[in-house]
Amino acid sequence: MSKLILTHEVTGLGAPGDVVDVKAGYARNYLIPSGFAVAWSRGGEKQIESIKAARAARELATLEEAQQLKATLEQSVVTLRVKAGNGGRLFGSVKTSDVADAVAAAGLGQIDKRKIEIPSAIKATGSHEATVRLRDDVAATISLSVVAVR
Repeated sequence: MSKLILTHEVTGLGAPGDVVDVKAGYARNYLIPSGFAVAWSRGGEKQIESIKAARAARELATLEEAQQLKATLEQSVVTLRVKAGNGGRLFGSVKTSDVADAVAAAGLGQIDKRKIEIPSAIKATGSHEATVRLRDDVAATISLSVVAVR
């Protein structure tokens, strides 16, 4: 087991600044090379505090603001215009950055692409859903309408 300090949110594992124990291979092959975590050390306590301070600054200020944004996001349908071939199959797939850009273009606010989760790859036109973690205790489900552009 390896003890790590998370620098980014990892679904099912923890939030930035959390100290976690994971298997050595998971740490060595995925978390550390991807920049999601750094090795834990005694001197890492200062680093944990700076990570948590940055996280608090990025988070929505209050629970009320997060609830309002959640209500706004869940009431609207976000349209994504993507290149597609015959039969509605996309050239590639819709990424979290595409969803974040579409939400901003729709005037619904700025969302960090790392807070967006797409349950299964979107590779066809039509209606889909994505989840946005606005805070640790608030998550919104966005309705996506993927439209083909030639």
